[in-house]
Amino acid sequence: MCRLTILAALLLLPLRDAVCQRIMEWNVENLFDTRHDSLKEDRDFTPEGSYGWTHGRYWRKLDNIARTIAAVSEHSGWPMLVGLCEVENDTVLHDLTKRSPLRLAGYEHIHFEGPDVRGIDVALLYSGKEFVPISSRAIKVPSAVNGFRPTRDILHVRGRCVTSSVELNVFVVHFPSRAGGALSSPHRMLAARTLCEAIDSVGGKGVVVMGDFNASGNDPIFRPIYERVRSVVPQGRKALRKERGTYCYQGVWEFIDHILVSPDLSAFVDGTAHVAGYPFLLTENGIPFRTFRGPAYGGGYSDHLPLYMDLSPVKKE
Repeated sequence: MCRLTILAALLLLPLRDAVCQRIMEWNVENLFDTRHDSLKEDRDFTPEGSYGWTHGRYWRKLDNIARTIAAVSEHSGWPMLVGLCEVENDTVLHDLTKRSPLRLAGYEHIHFEGPDVRGIDVALLYSGKEFVPISSRAIKVPSAVNGFRPTRDILHVRGRCVTSSVELNVFVVHFPSRAGGALSSPHRMLAARTLCEAIDSVGGKGVVVMGDFNASGNDPIFRPIYERVRSVVPQGRKALRKERGTYCYQGVWEFIDHILVSPDLSAFVDGTAHVAGYPFLLTENGIPFRTFRGPAYGGGYSDHLPLYMDLSPVKKE
């Protein structure tokens, strides 16, 4: 889809009618700029690198992200919040929100530079008309002192919903990779404990957690998390048959991306989270249309599908 077509589609989006406040989560798969950061291992994502990451490919990636957020927005207006995983820095977030077709949405962003050696972080986009940030911080996972490779920070943003005046504590996470199999599980458990401590520090109220956990909902890392927040991804066999998951590895679909809310927000949740499995996000074989498959450039969107859920401005009876 060309940029003019994307712009035209965005201009036709409806204004939000305050029926719901949409929250979206997406691992966008390696959103790097084209410049080398001497402090990070990002040479692959430069024009001379192994991925041949040119300006043209970079801007196509931004257009693809804009198109996807616009599709999630189609029937309810722009999401109030968009949690993103695998973004490199403020530059890519500025280009996405101010220079790509997504600029029409008027998003601002919150991001902190983290310790991940490749340079990928989490971030939060927010609509200033619907959400007013009060404070934000980066929460370090104590990886190095526990003998692990540094992982992504947990982003915590406290803010107020304009429509409902509900105060939210939003946590965006990207837990350690599953590379290494069972040996990597303790690292994710450490990240889970760090998240739980952060939730406890805010009294467990108004909590929304979203991101890539690199684990399905039945993984042991969720045991302490479920004591504090509940998942809104589809549960049970019938519900799971309707939703294919957010990630497909060797033909097997999983929910490794999650959105969870604290018990006090459950009354505001309008149903369960949904997978944005739009046809343009999938290949002919029905799996996520990736930007790269190995070193081969395919021009797709991401190896993950987005999740979104709706908060009602009034409690559900």
